[in-house]
Amino acid sequence: MLAAMPDSAPSPLSTGDTSPRDGGDACPGTLRLHRADDGALARVRIPGGVLSADRADALLAVAGRFGDGELHLTSRGNVQLRGLDAECGGGPAELLGAAGLLPSAAHERARNIVASPLAGLDGSPSVSGWLSELDGLVCGSAAAASLSGRFLFALDDGRGDVDALGADVTLIAEGGDCLLRVGAEDEVFRVPAEEGPRAALLAAEAFLRAARDSGAWRVKDLPDDVRAEVVRAIGPAAGPAVHRPRPRTAKAPEPGPVTGPYDNGGTTTANATTTATATAISIGVPLGQLSATQWRLLTDTARRYGNELRLTPWRGIVIPGPFAHDEAAEALRTLDAAGLITAPDSPWTGVGACIGHPGCAKSLSDVRAEAGAAVGPVGRLPVYWSGCERRCGHPHGEWIDVVVTPDGHRISHVRGERRDPPATVRNAPAALAATVAAARA
Repeated sequence: MLAAMPDSAPSPLSTGDTSPRDGGDACPGTLRLHRADDGALARVRIPGGVLSADRADALLAVAGRFGDGELHLTSRGNVQLRGLDAECGGGPAELLGAAGLLPSAAHERARNIVASPLAGLDGSPSVSGWLSELDGLVCGSAAAASLSGRFLFALDDGRGDVDALGADVTLIAEGGDCLLRVGAEDEVFRVPAEEGPRAALLAAEAFLRAARDSGAWRVKDLPDDVRAEVVRAIGPAAGPAVHRPRPRTAKAPEPGPVTGPYDNGGTTTANATTTATATAISIGVPLGQLSATQWRLLTDTARRYGNELRLTPWRGIVIPGPFAHDEAAEALRTLDAAGLITAPDSPWTGVGACIGHPGCAKSLSDVRAEAGAAVGPVGRLPVYWSGCERRCGHPHGEWIDVVVTPDGHRISHVRGERRDPPATVRNAPAALAATVAAARA
């Protein structure tokens, strides 16, 4: 099982972090809030998306006491608390720190780690050890405090799901070793599995040294020659380079029961067995927004079956079991009745949107309402609705891009770095829904 953050007492909080580039990095955190039209916004980093039920309760308590009472999932498996009162001061950080969700004030925006949410649940290896060790190494590195809130680590169990997300540093399980990818490079380095987290940190620190003169926030922003220097700096500490292109499509866990040999924290073996018919359940969250009632229901379910929730980079949640067949089915029925996505044939599967108007001043439309009005048959491709050209939180790989412009809704098919010629629909909801459905098909 993936390991949640340690339950030890958090270190004392300071008034901010030590990043020398604070003036340029506007990413919000728990200590630095972002001012939005619906109030202040806090982004709570959840490394690997792993939450214990008690920590999930703490997040809800903060949302209810200081914010709009809802939990908003992000494309990095983190949680945003919106509608915070301008007078809340350090109250949210104090409560989150007491719950162990803020172990280092200096590194709280640098703890961006995504992990394969089904790792160890369906026959794939666990990445639990990597997650705990990497988070500890990042929080223990003075240099890593300078990583921007945009820098991303990924821990992939070998299936390629989070490797496809375009992280700055990726560890990929392969046999008894792991592969280390820096940025989008097709060449990866083979390192012993136990050395993976330290190699990932060394790669991040090498990036910081290279970025001093370029002002880059992420590996992809480095000039080609400087990026090559970072890759070369990793070579002496790693094994031989291996050609392995990054996957183009990031595939989310399918909603419903998850089956396979259950790995309870160790390595899954070929002859592993289980008496349960479901090692976990996977749930989608419409537009990534959870009411207090839905969050409590998910937390209570997790508390009964293993005390863990895994927030996914696709704004979903996996609850590890194991479950007996009737238990998984009953849990899914209850969650479905609460408005969550529990099967791949839900019309909400693959539908995403930014916060839109009125929460964001830059948005030209209430794209969440428009996405809901346009929901129809399940599409082959995901669709993401953006209220402006920034496309905050958009997916990776292949998807249908719907952007509101002054001239109407622009719909285009995105394949990695390629974009097909767009179609524009002006002020015609029925035509908009039909055009989006046709593009997704």
